[in-house]
Amino acid sequence: MDLKTFLDEKVAQYNQPNFIENDPIQIPHLFSNKQDIEIAGLFASVLAWGQRVTIINKSKELFRLMDNQPYQFVKYHQTNDLKSFLKFKHRTFNATDLLYFIHFLKYFYNQYNSLAKAFEVESQHITPIKEMLIKFHHLFFSLADSPQRTQKHISTPERKSACKRLNMYMRWMVRKDKNGVDFGIWEHISPSILICPLDVHVERVARKLKLLTRKQTDWAAAEELTNNLKVFDPQDPVKYDFALFGLGLEKF
Repeated sequence: MDLKTFLDEKVAQYNQPNFIENDPIQIPHLFSNKQDIEIAGLFASVLAWGQRVTIINKSKELFRLMDNQPYQFVKYHQTNDLKSFLKFKHRTFNATDLLYFIHFLKYFYNQYNSLAKAFEVESQHITPIKEMLIKFHHLFFSLADSPQRTQKHISTPERKSACKRLNMYMRWMVRKDKNGVDFGIWEHISPSILICPLDVHVERVARKLKLLTRKQTDWAAAEELTNNLKVFDPQDPVKYDFALFGLGLEKF
C-alpha cells in the first residue's frame, strides 16, 4: 500500500462525527450561532495545551461563566460581569489574558459580524495563510492596553512559531466536508492555503513517515509538512491532520 492510500484510509477512519466527543473541537460544536462557534473555537484552540480532557473541561468552565452565550456576553457585558473571571486559569493562560481576549472580542464584534474579518487580507484566495496569521496577531494586540504577557497565547509566523493552535483554529473554521467535524463557516478562504497544525503527535508521525525532515519545530517545518501533504491533495492538504493525529494516538 502506498503512503497516500494509507493516509487516505486513516483520514476516512478519523474524520468522523465520533472524533468530536474526545477532542477540543467539541467545544464549538456545543453552539449553532456562527459568532458563538467562532468565539468558542478561538478559546478552545488557544487553551489547547496538555491533555484533551483538561482542555475540554476548562473550556466548558469558561463558557459557563458566560452563561453559555459567548457572543452575547462578549458584546454586551458590563465591567461588573467580569468579576467571576478573575480566578480563571489554565496552565499559563490566566485572568489577565482572558480579560484582554474578552476586551478585544467586544471591540471587534462591535465593528464586524464575523471574526473571519480579523484574518482577511487582500486576495485571500491566493494569499498564504502566513500573511493572515501575521495580520491577526497585529490586529489582536493593536489596542492600547494589550498586555505583553498575552502575546505568547496568539503566536505569529513573524516569530517563526509553528502556530499550532491558530492553524488548528483555521482548519476548524475553513475546512468543510460531508463528515461534519470541521465547520467550514469561513467559506471565502480556500482550504488549499491552510497549514497543517504541528502538534507533538503529528510531528512524531510525520517524521516517521519522512513527511518532515526539518529539525526545528517552527513555521518552516509546518510549511514543509504541508507542502508534502499537498502532493497527496493540493486542494485540501490539511485533511491529513486527521490521519497524522490519529496515528499519533495509536502510538504508530
